[in-house]
Amino acid sequence: MKILFSNKKDDLLSRLKKHDPAAQKIFYDQNVKKYLSISRSYINDLYQAEDCVIKAFCKIFKNMDSFRGEGSFDGWARRIVVNECLNFIKSNKTVFYLDDISESYLEEMYDEKVTFDFNAQELLDQLPDAYRMVFNLYVFEDYSHQEIADMLQISTAVSKTQLFRAKEKMRKIYFQQQKTLKNEQF
Repeated sequence: MKILFSNKKDDLLSRLKKHDPAAQKIFYDQNVKKYLSISRSYINDLYQAEDCVIKAFCKIFKNMDSFRGEGSFDGWARRIVVNECLNFIKSNKTVFYLDDISESYLEEMYDEKVTFDFNAQELLDQLPDAYRMVFNLYVFEDYSHQEIADMLQISTAVSKTQLFRAKEKMRKIYFQQQKTLKNEQF
């Protein structure tokens, strides 16, 4: 007998809390691509990113009782995916945070708005882990520098420095790619 589910998130959520395998499959199918994209923004190796996503799904399903309904379920699950990626990076790689740079220089650079036409994943893959973690947490996850500092056990100044350097490195890579493309055209 095949069980059909409505598209209502509340119905799916209640079935997930009962550890219903069919509901888990539906949730997995609905979210695996999105979570893999999130994971890839932190981890450049596809297979390692996939491992993090699978572990995150296992944690989501195992810890459904800990979701108390405060905030969105999507946000709760996304945080598990991000934390799984951060844990992977911390446990498998050495992350170095470079020295602070002057606050006034950073503030000047934050006022600058630049838009690019690029493949973000290609640029993120070329960033060092420390830059990528801070960039993703700040830009994609909307954490403050204080929250990032607390999460990664660094100072807020280091968080700001890493973000600044990530942006600078991405700009350099982007402009180098554009220069290479122009040279190839001629």
